[in-house]
Amino acid sequence: MDHDTVHSAPISAFVDTVWEQSIVPTLQRYIEIPNKSPMFDGQWQEHGFMDQAVELATQWCREHAIEGMTMEVIRLPQRTPLLFIDVPAYRCGDGDAVLLYGHLDKQPEMTGWDQGLGPWQAVLRDDKLYGRGGADDGYAVFASLTALSALRSQQISHRRAVIIIECCEESGSYDLPYYIDALRDRIGQPNLVVCLDSGCGNYSQMWLTTSLRGIIGGHLSVEILREGVHSGDASGVVPCSFRIARQLLNRIEEVDSGAIKVPEFHADIPEQREQQAAFAAQLLQQDVAQRFPFVQDARPSCDNVQELILRRTWHPTLVVTGAAGLPAIGSAGNVLRPVTGLKLSLRLPPTVDAEMASRRLKEILEEEPPYGARVRFVAEGAASGWHAPAMQAWLEQAIQNASQQYFGAAAVQMGEGGSIPFMGMLGEKFPAAQFVITGVLGPKSNAHGPNEFLHIPTAKKLTCCVAHIIMEHGLRA
Repeated sequence: MDHDTVHSAPISAFVDTVWEQSIVPTLQRYIEIPNKSPMFDGQWQEHGFMDQAVELATQWCREHAIEGMTMEVIRLPQRTPLLFIDVPAYRCGDGDAVLLYGHLDKQPEMTGWDQGLGPWQAVLRDDKLYGRGGADDGYAVFASLTALSALRSQQISHRRAVIIIECCEESGSYDLPYYIDALRDRIGQPNLVVCLDSGCGNYSQMWLTTSLRGIIGGHLSVEILREGVHSGDASGVVPCSFRIARQLLNRIEEVDSGAIKVPEFHADIPEQREQQAAFAAQLLQQDVAQRFPFVQDARPSCDNVQELILRRTWHPTLVVTGAAGLPAIGSAGNVLRPVTGLKLSLRLPPTVDAEMASRRLKEILEEEPPYGARVRFVAEGAASGWHAPAMQAWLEQAIQNASQQYFGAAAVQMGEGGSIPFMGMLGEKFPAAQFVITGVLGPKSNAHGPNEFLHIPTAKKLTCCVAHIIMEHGLRA
């Protein structure tokens, strides 16, 4: 079939039917499984929730199998499971395969869910499916297979496709390299990688992620006493461990602006990314900040929209994500506490080496401790970012065509502030591959936080866009 005569309506109708009749009900069951990533559930094997999620996805894929497809749940020793699906080429040569990626593990519950909502409670309201993991990234396996099935339904050719669904992404994908190495011969050399685990600036068009920030972090411990003492007796003599921790953080960032002081944590921003940020800023305007649930009268870190986009995608940023040694307010007596612990998360520009940055962070925090306090920083989870290679003309055109056909608007390219360690690793493993990094995490979808939701119309359209790009890949790659 000549691809120029293919209309979007049959693909849209097929995808809409599968989503409504099968994917949404399955995602509702998936959301109800508390399969937290290993970093957040040290007993994930004993609890069995990850196995339940994998079995749910496997059963769905078995029921929607494509002719010639093979599927296997692979379990390397002491590793989270991985779902491996191999779909043969259809009316096309076997070369130039496409690799589609997603994950099934989830972030922890978080507090602050609205009345009637909860992390393990699937709630369908209007076009939104609420609950943990539906948008990040449980839908990916269903959307990937449905995109291929949609092409088959219209007898449209496509190249061989490999779908890899891991269960360790939210913990930094530390199991994935072992699987990629173990499956090297079965994967082959894909020249197109599609990842459905990223974000979108709005729900009106397709968004392509051009870069991802890296991440380093760990646990900072500041100990000044062997035990707590009366604050009236000791304050003024014994420095507060919390104040010492503040001093140490001031070595890293400017307290007023949040700007990172350490030169090694910065990188030059390519001119093309500056231009793309400027275009995205014109399109999104104040939505860049308003997508987040600010309290009344609160405001973002600056008023310049383009600068906000670059701060979120190419600037390093420090966040304190947890604390230890601080009793709840209701049980906090007049005690000068012996120790303060903080969990730090430092986002890095896409091109900064995370291992180097992690070592430097430890050096800065531990050198010359104020007041001779016992300061320890235990690093964890260093993951470098990712910067997309130059996009080939056929792929750029395919993406624009797909967005116009299924969203009715042009595709937009922009960096993302989050980290997907898998991308950097695949960039190294398959240096000749083109990348389509996209997703459904748009305004207020709030992945990792309360009230996370999947915007179903966007997920449907994105599934169609993936089908279109795979079609073009088969014809032009």
